[in-house]
Amino acid sequence: MPEPYDVITMGRIGVDLYPLDIGVPLARVETFGKFLGGSPTNVAVAAARLGRRTAVITRTGRDAFGEYLHQELRGFGVDDRWVTEVEEYPTPVTFCEIFPPDDFPLHFYRQPKAPDLEIHPPELDLDAVRDARIFWMTGTGLSAEPSRAATLAALQARSASARSESDRSESPAPEFRTATVFDLDWRPMFWDGGDHSSVAPARYREALAHATVAVGNIDECEIATGEREPHAAARALLAAGVELAVVKQGPKGVLAVHRDGSTADVEPLPVEVVNGLGAGDAFGGALCHGLLAGWDIARIMRYANAAGAIVASRIACSSAMPFPDEVERALAEGAVTEAIAAGPSGAAS
Repeated sequence: MPEPYDVITMGRIGVDLYPLDIGVPLARVETFGKFLGGSPTNVAVAAARLGRRTAVITRTGRDAFGEYLHQELRGFGVDDRWVTEVEEYPTPVTFCEIFPPDDFPLHFYRQPKAPDLEIHPPELDLDAVRDARIFWMTGTGLSAEPSRAATLAALQARSASARSESDRSESPAPEFRTATVFDLDWRPMFWDGGDHSSVAPARYREALAHATVAVGNIDECEIATGEREPHAAARALLAAGVELAVVKQGPKGVLAVHRDGSTADVEPLPVEVVNGLGAGDAFGGALCHGLLAGWDIARIMRYANAAGAIVASRIACSSAMPFPDEVERALAEGAVTEAIAAGPSGAAS
C-alpha cells in the first residue's frame, strides 16, 4: 500500500503576476514577476517547504502557463500527478497591486471558466484522499459544478471512512488521519450573486458537516456562520461540526478554539508588510505542519502566525514560503527582521 501523503490540497491554481514596482497602480506598472499561485496550491507548497509530503488536486489549461505550473510544482517538491489539463479553458492569470501595509487588490482572469472548477468526481483518487493525513479544501471549490460535487465527494469519503473506523472500538482510527480542513476562502467574485450570493451559506454549512478544522477571517466566518464577533464565530463553527475553529483577525492576531475547551488567542508577530497576499497560505501550510506534529493549539498558532508574517515581508507568494529554520528564527527574535525578510539568499524573495 502506498505511503499516505501528509497533505493533499484541492482547488485553485494559476499564474500570479506581481508588480515589481511597489505602490504603483497597475496601469503604470512596467515590470512583473511570474509565480505559481492559487491558495490551496500555495498551502501545499508551504507545507512542502516545512518538510511535509504534499500533493494537489487541480486542473490547468492545455497551454504554456499550464506547463509552467507543473514545472513549479515539481521544483517545490509538490506531487503534480493529479494536476490534469482541460482543453476548453485557459490557465487562469491573476494580477495584483501592492500598496503596503494593507491594500493589495487582486484582479482575477478566470473567464469563461477556470479549469480548476472542472474537477469531476470520477477523476478523484478517493483512496489517496481518504488516507491522506490532512485533506485541505476551500470555499471556492463549492462555487460551481462539477467542482462542488467533486469537493463534496472527497469530503464525504473522508468522513465516511472516519465514522467506519471509529465504530471499530478494537481498531482505533489510524494515526495518519489528522484533519479534514475547510479553508473558508470567501471570494465573492466567483459566486453567482457575489457578496449577496443566496446559495453560498448553505453550501458552506454542508461542507462544514464533514470537516474537522475550519479556518477563515472575519468576513469568511460571517458567510459560513452569520457571526462576525470572533468568539461567537468560533462557537458557531464548532456547532456546525468541526473540532477546531481558527478565526484570523488580521492585525489583532488569531483566535483558535477547540471542542475540548482549549483556546489560544495569539497576537501577530511584528513585521514590515511588503505584500500581504500569500500570508494566509503560509499560515495554512504551517497549521498543517503543526497538526501533523501533534503540537498544542497555542504553539501551532504562534508558528503559523510567524510563517504568515514572513511571507508578508516579501513580494512573492509561493517562492516566499519559509523554511523551518526561518520560522524558528522569527519566533526566537519575536519579529520578522530585515535579515529574515531577505531570505536565505540574502536577497528579497
